Amino acid sequence: MSSQEEILRDGRFSCVTRDPRFWEMPEKERKIKIDKRFRAMFHDKKFKLKYTVDKRGRPVNYTSTENLRKFYALSESDTDLSENESKEHAEKKKKKKTPKPKGEADS
Repeated sequence: MSSQEEILRDGRFSCVTRDPRFWEMPEKERKIKIDKRFRAMFHDKKFKLKYTVDKRGRPVNYTSTENLRKFYALSESDTDLSENESKEHAEKKKKKKTPKPKGEADS
C-alpha cells in the first residue's frame, strides 16, 4: 500500500482526501427506503426469479429477492410491521398446509 500513500502525498491528488465527492457513501444511505405499499416485493412470488447463470455465463446460486434486499430497505416505521407481517404470512402458509381430518365435517 505504499504506492497509495505516495499518491495521497502527491500535491496533485491531495485534494481527493478532503473532497466529499470522493468519500464513501454511509451504509445507512446506500439502500433506498421502501414504504409499506411496496413491502410485498420481498416475499411475493411475482418478484422472485431464480438465476442459474450470470451475464457472462458463469453458474450462480441466488435469486432476485437477494438483490432486492441488497439495494432496498424498508423505512424505519415499517420495519416492525414487516417483521410481524412476515410471521403472520408464514403462519397462514402453515395453516393452509395442515390437512383436515376426514372424520370432521365443514360447517
